[in-house]
Amino acid sequence: MAVAFFTGFPGFLGVQLLPRVLARDPELRAVCLVQAKFADLARTRVDELVAADASLEGRIELVEGDITVEDLGLDDPARLAADVTEVWHLAAVYDLAVPRDVGMRINVVGTEHVLRFAESAPGLTRHQYVSTCYVSGRYAGPFAESDLDVGQRFNNFYEETKFLAEVAVAERMRGGMPTSIYRPAIVVGDSTTGQTQKFDGPYFATQWLLRQKLRLTVMPVIGDPTAVRFNVVPRDFVVDAIAALSGDDRSKDRVYQLADPKPLTVDELLDAMGAATDKRIVKVPISRGLAKFAVEKIPGVHDLLRIPSDAIDYFSHPTHYLTTNASADLETHGISCPRLVDYLPTLVAFQRSHPEISHHAMI
Repeated sequence: MAVAFFTGFPGFLGVQLLPRVLARDPELRAVCLVQAKFADLARTRVDELVAADASLEGRIELVEGDITVEDLGLDDPARLAADVTEVWHLAAVYDLAVPRDVGMRINVVGTEHVLRFAESAPGLTRHQYVSTCYVSGRYAGPFAESDLDVGQRFNNFYEETKFLAEVAVAERMRGGMPTSIYRPAIVVGDSTTGQTQKFDGPYFATQWLLRQKLRLTVMPVIGDPTAVRFNVVPRDFVVDAIAALSGDDRSKDRVYQLADPKPLTVDELLDAMGAATDKRIVKVPISRGLAKFAVEKIPGVHDLLRIPSDAIDYFSHPTHYLTTNASADLETHGISCPRLVDYLPTLVAFQRSHPEISHHAMI
């Protein structure tokens, strides 16, 4: 029986995508590489998937391993690779504040180990790799799906290490490995339910607004909020897009930027946040450097705002993401990115009702 090999399970993307992949071929089974510390959670997620769809019974195998270890920590990687037809590399550290050594070990070295495993699979038909739009770094201007190394500077080690990982993936793709690369923008909760695993990115701003007792609220704004766009996509769009594109023959050797083709400006975003939280926002201009200095160095500022310094960069991000491939190919599947103004109230409602959720990543 052919095997789809997954990293990143039981993370959100893996749990959502795995049953859709298996649904395409009743003869396909999944093998998920799982870190020991996530083994119990992974078994729980498998039980939930099988309970929801009995056809998955006996078709999902969990194997203990680690992408940061040579041979993925597997006892006999060659035996497993012999049956693999698809490799789904979803595992990464998604944390803007990640130290460089951690980002290099997980995002870069880990990706290299997965690529070597994929190369050893004689029946490989596709390597499905999840990257990020922010391999662009702070490139100023339009960034196409064909762009990668454009001399950019990076906001943080997360961006840098995801860029280096995609460079390695792109090299293998040019060398003949059948590959699809998916670059999501900033991912927020489900557009219909608001459900999410963590509150980061734009949630830092809505959390600040929700904490204010008065309706009139001051919000620092970086640079020119009418010129900078903030690209946000809901997680259901990302899952639907990857599920559709991964089964589309056109996606071989293509890069897809899963971004909003018409994102809101920061000014429009704050107006939408004000409406969703029932706040009247007074926008106070401040430079990016001063804002980061205040959060990092002035006692009490971080505790007051609770906005990490690393998140500030994205409210003055100069890159505009082109979605030529994604928009064209998704149109044939009837999939398009919803407008943030339409589902932002749903995100805020979920945030209000789930104060226990934090901004921490699953590592």
